[in-house]
Amino acid sequence: MPITSPTWFAEDGPLHEGGHGGDPDPLDNSSTPAAGRSRVGPKGPDPLRRSAGTFASVFLRTVLALVAGVGLSLAFEPVAAAFLVPVAVAGFVLTTRGLRPGRAWIPGLAFGVGFYFVLIFWMRAVGTDAWLALAGIEALFYGVLGSATAVLTRRRAWPLWFAAAWVAMEVVRSSWPFSGMPWGRLAFAVVDTPVADTLAYAGSVGVSFLLALLGALLARLVVARGRGRWVSAAALAGVAVVAASPAVAPYHPTMRGATTVAAVQGDVPGNGDDILLDYRQVTQNHVDATVGLAADVSAGREPRPDFVVWPENSTAVDPFIDAQTNAGIQAASSAIGVPILVGAIVDAGPSHVLNQGIVWNPGTGAADRYTKWHPVPYGEYIPFRSFLSGKNFGRLAVISRDMLAGTRTQPLTIAGVRVADAICFDVAYDDGLYAQLDHDAQLVTVQTSNATFIHTTQIEQQFAISRLRAIETGRWVVVAATNGISGIIAPDGTVVDRAGIRTRDVLVQRVGLGVGVTPAVWLGAWTGRACEALTVLGLLLTLVPYRRRQHRPRSEGSRGREVPTSVTTEEQREG
Repeated sequence: MPITSPTWFAEDGPLHEGGHGGDPDPLDNSSTPAAGRSRVGPKGPDPLRRSAGTFASVFLRTVLALVAGVGLSLAFEPVAAAFLVPVAVAGFVLTTRGLRPGRAWIPGLAFGVGFYFVLIFWMRAVGTDAWLALAGIEALFYGVLGSATAVLTRRRAWPLWFAAAWVAMEVVRSSWPFSGMPWGRLAFAVVDTPVADTLAYAGSVGVSFLLALLGALLARLVVARGRGRWVSAAALAGVAVVAASPAVAPYHPTMRGATTVAAVQGDVPGNGDDILLDYRQVTQNHVDATVGLAADVSAGREPRPDFVVWPENSTAVDPFIDAQTNAGIQAASSAIGVPILVGAIVDAGPSHVLNQGIVWNPGTGAADRYTKWHPVPYGEYIPFRSFLSGKNFGRLAVISRDMLAGTRTQPLTIAGVRVADAICFDVAYDDGLYAQLDHDAQLVTVQTSNATFIHTTQIEQQFAISRLRAIETGRWVVVAATNGISGIIAPDGTVVDRAGIRTRDVLVQRVGLGVGVTPAVWLGAWTGRACEALTVLGLLLTLVPYRRRQHRPRSEGSRGREVPTSVTTEEQREG
């Protein structure tokens, strides 16, 4: 039986597309249709030559996957080459598809290493150990996806199954382990592309699905033959049109009323990357900037805001306990005469703290509070600290008390406005913002302290996510940072005003108050859940029939003739 020359992406596993021996796999070396292949034949190549060929193939795939992963990292800030997203995803598919699941995790993991170690290189500002640990954990998810891809791409319409699996992986790693890490979701790269307008309709999860599908179809186009290539090209063009079509008819959120907001960026002393170096001066900077705003309002140089937003860690000590901090906040609120949303660290007993946004009214003091939903493991709390009782080294010495997670789903009420708050990394998670918007939040605020990362690309990546949230939620977004990046963002993602990095500034802007929710918020978590269910279904539909065939007697032809229940090694290899 003639065969073509071996290719680097040839099948090496026993599964065939669909799991039924039906249509031949585009990467299969055999020139004979699967349904007509003989189960017996001459003895194959000797094991040593076969092993050497397999090793060379997997090694090349692994190198290419590593390059593809690095390519995907360049789709995000600061390079922001978003066109690389489908190309990199196609690279992932081509380097994992056609391998056995037990080998496909290797190029999958290499892709994850190339992607995540580059994407969050800024985590080294926290510590090299934190960078290696976090990037290593996240890379493992791409290894698992590699094995799943090896299975799912044997099915008909496999680009759809793969896209669902990619999204399922993103959803899982965004919530687990601990609170997960959503950084690097495909949708986070599209804010300045024609696909951005799709966010309001499909949400970040839905956009990730479309981008993963584009990448899978691009891979299908590369390996397809004959008529299949035209079908793949048509499908690729169709999905591209669907993904970009909202740019022609973008979602127009409904605004009912408006309010004037001031975002204060007080700056951080010294090099700017240590919020605790002189935390009292950080608070004083925000007090002074707010008092200065009050003077500008009195002189007619600025309109009077309805409320003021201070960033996360504008006070690093409990303002309810520390008299100096309390007096500073009171002085600022009295001077401006409107509520201030203060970012504060609040004591919660001897072993815990809270990261809160506190509404501070002039005269009456603290009112509504929002507590950060997603504290950062090993950055704001130590998982499994109880197992390290009595130890005091490394992160245990730096983080003496664990930060507790918040659960509030109701928006804050500030000067009569219902505000959905997000503190720092909260903006990258769907759950907290969606919950507050479902309860009629009219405006989104992001309080963040990126001082630790001020000399890295993290601040640009996070600001891009804030812009994405504006489009996705159909709301104005007000970002207040300690020393960068503060800004005011319109519902279409346009940056209306932005403060310079490592400067003291106050941004004052009239913003609209949104009503209702976008289709993306209405869909909520269900898009991700559907992709998770489809992934499990696809794996079961492929693996269960295959396992059954492996454990039942084989029959030849259609005449019901009995055959031996044992098969030769060559038959096992081919079957």
